[in-house]
Amino acid sequence: MRQTMKRILFLLIFVPLFGVAVHGQTAVDRIVAVVDKEIITESELLERVSFYAFQNKLDASKIELKRQMLEGMVTEKLILAQALIDSIQITDEEVTQTLERQIQNLIRQAGSEKRLEEYYGKTISRIKREFREDMRKQLLVQRVRQNREASIQVTSRDVDEFYVTFKDSLPQVPEEYTLSHIYIVPKPDSSLDLQTRAKAVTILDSLRAGGDFALFAKRYSTDGTASGGGDLGWSKRGDFVREFEEALFSLKENQISDVVKTQYGYHLIQLLGRRGESVHARHILFRVEKGAASDTAVVEQLRTLRTRVINGESFAELAKKYSEDEDSKPLGGDLGELTSEQLTSTFADEVKNLKAGEISQPTRVVLGNNYGYQIVWMRKRTPAHTPTIAGDYKHLERLALYVKKNRLNAEWLDEIRKNIFLDIRL
Repeated sequence: MRQTMKRILFLLIFVPLFGVAVHGQTAVDRIVAVVDKEIITESELLERVSFYAFQNKLDASKIELKRQMLEGMVTEKLILAQALIDSIQITDEEVTQTLERQIQNLIRQAGSEKRLEEYYGKTISRIKREFREDMRKQLLVQRVRQNREASIQVTSRDVDEFYVTFKDSLPQVPEEYTLSHIYIVPKPDSSLDLQTRAKAVTILDSLRAGGDFALFAKRYSTDGTASGGGDLGWSKRGDFVREFEEALFSLKENQISDVVKTQYGYHLIQLLGRRGESVHARHILFRVEKGAASDTAVVEQLRTLRTRVINGESFAELAKKYSEDEDSKPLGGDLGELTSEQLTSTFADEVKNLKAGEISQPTRVVLGNNYGYQIVWMRKRTPAHTPTIAGDYKHLERLALYVKKNRLNAEWLDEIRKNIFLDIRL
């Protein structure tokens, strides 16, 4: 019973992620599985194992992890084959947005863009380009799952039966926090913005006078591509933010753009070649640094908002008006129910000493190469405990629903296996 529940929970929490080749890893191209027209090589499997182990702080050498990863990859390929049969479509914009979120999550886990690039032996832009197609396939898999699972529900009887069956092996409900926050990013001082743009204009003049673009990129660019002379490799539409892309695709071969401003700073872009719908470019990035006055202004603004809530104003309404977290802003800053395991170390340090109803002081939060400040409202705090029907019905309902989806998906996959060629060689 306990092993069965453990296996079910593993299948529920396993989320397929695109693999990234680890720097220095020796590629092995032995085919370990064939699913329809898709193959899985041993090198791909090792990449997936390394990636998942890195994210979850596991031992990548464990043979059981390797087996589980292969099982997950085979399942993805089976569903992908079904997605193609069902003519499921994913837009370029969906791929770009999802890939960007995935990269930002990795940057947060690694601590910085530089550390992530060093770990995987690739620049951020190269990772995006190389795994764009993998991301499209994974979104196809997710879309098929979502379409299938949309109508699956559980009744109160299902929940009761689930609890009776698994109550002796259910893990404890970890300590849970119901949180909201207001997040604001310091704006660069106007004087620093002007200085940065002026520097970009000066470099542009030097380039147009015959300066070496690659040399200038190595010397002045603050992007991860600097060491490679700013080279972005071959790209397609959708790989870059709108302002950058519009400037890039309007260039003629070997032409250098005017100064282009994006959310990352100021860019100088050179088009090196064009091949159909693909372009080969390089760039120099000048990030706009933020002064101490910018940080102080945001901290004071958040302190004022905190005082306003304490004096009776609605935290949710203030979050809708002032927060710059685009995901939680429409929800009044609501972050939902989170456990300590789901919080980053800095976030956990900020939250763990708050009592229910308290609002934290402004705290600095690092997101990749950017940062901001936030105040956090501890709406509710629930200690770790053994789940019961009376006190944790919603938690048990979610588990029961996951198990039901898992069972129905397993039955569906068994049917797919009968109609799609599958050869596991490992």
